[in-house]
Amino acid sequence: MFTTIITFLIILAVLVFAHELGHFWTAKKLGLIPKEFGFGFPPRIGGFYKGTENKWCWVWGTKRPSDALGTLYSINWLPLGGFVNIGEDEEAGGDPKHFKNQKPWKRTIILSAGVVMNLLVAAVFISWGFMIGLPQTISGLPDGVQVRDKNIQVLQVLPNTPAESAGIQLGDIILSIDGQSFTNEDGLQEYIAGKQGQELKYLVRRGDQETNFNVTLETISSTGEAGIGIAIAETGIVSYPFFRAIWEGIAATAGMTWYIIIAFAALLKNLVMGAGVSADVSGPVGIAVMTGQVASLGFVYLLQFAAMLSINLAIINFLPFPALDGGRVLFVIIEKLRGRPVPEKIENALHNAGFILLIILVFIVTYRDVLKFWH
Repeated sequence: MFTTIITFLIILAVLVFAHELGHFWTAKKLGLIPKEFGFGFPPRIGGFYKGTENKWCWVWGTKRPSDALGTLYSINWLPLGGFVNIGEDEEAGGDPKHFKNQKPWKRTIILSAGVVMNLLVAAVFISWGFMIGLPQTISGLPDGVQVRDKNIQVLQVLPNTPAESAGIQLGDIILSIDGQSFTNEDGLQEYIAGKQGQELKYLVRRGDQETNFNVTLETISSTGEAGIGIAIAETGIVSYPFFRAIWEGIAATAGMTWYIIIAFAALLKNLVMGAGVSADVSGPVGIAVMTGQVASLGFVYLLQFAAMLSINLAIINFLPFPALDGGRVLFVIIEKLRGRPVPEKIENALHNAGFILLIILVFIVTYRDVLKFWH
């Protein structure tokens, strides 16, 4: 449990820090002077800054030094990522380098930079994974790739089927059936063909454990053939040459981003239409539990999982909802269309209301996660 929590916090810290670094770096490149860029969340332990003599100085405590000329680089007590203060919630005054006094296109780039950084982090993680080897299906792979640890793996367990009743799960590796091993998917399918009504002994590996499942074959309605209700594929650890790995990492990130956007769109559509949430939505507790499960499979699996979390963080942050980056970009677009900004009191009130709603949603999802994963 302790290792799971630490692993989850490290991944969360890396993803949040990268997100805020995107905002900070872009703001600096576009001529702004952010007040503070911090590692972790307040209260502040201390920080570095350039003083009036243009020398680097250190200050303890939470007060900003009066002689600070630029950004205060702080270290904070809660090591859960980072933050940047670019003044988006403060009075602008006549400061030409203040965030609110920048042109709409500059503000849009700065607000979007965190999302872009999370997508870049995902691409780096996946590219790194392809260099050392990532698990994936091995059908249709191009020439020049290396494949090791080939397996027949469960990709889907259909509901209300013998496999679900027996306890077979997504990700299980089928080692043998009735003591007979198989080198490919076709051989396995040929073995079970015509055995409707017979009980077969499946030996599967889940993580580091091997388990036997006695499963009786039935006619599966979706296929009309004898089976136990699983979708399988030949998988393996696939690695690419260096430059090819980078390209494949970028392509995989783009593909994953598109599919996650489609999933989010379907989820939001169901909510609007009153159909409820068909997907299994998890909050911090659920993600922490999944982190522990993935970490037990090995580093490359954890790397892949972190990349997917980074993509999800990017997409959620860019939703046009108040308090999120996407919501702030939406107000910039409205300002551009109206020719004048939305009154500051109204915008701040909407952002505060959005933040409260998000916190309530986090508590609700966390409560569901605690009930689900209590055991």
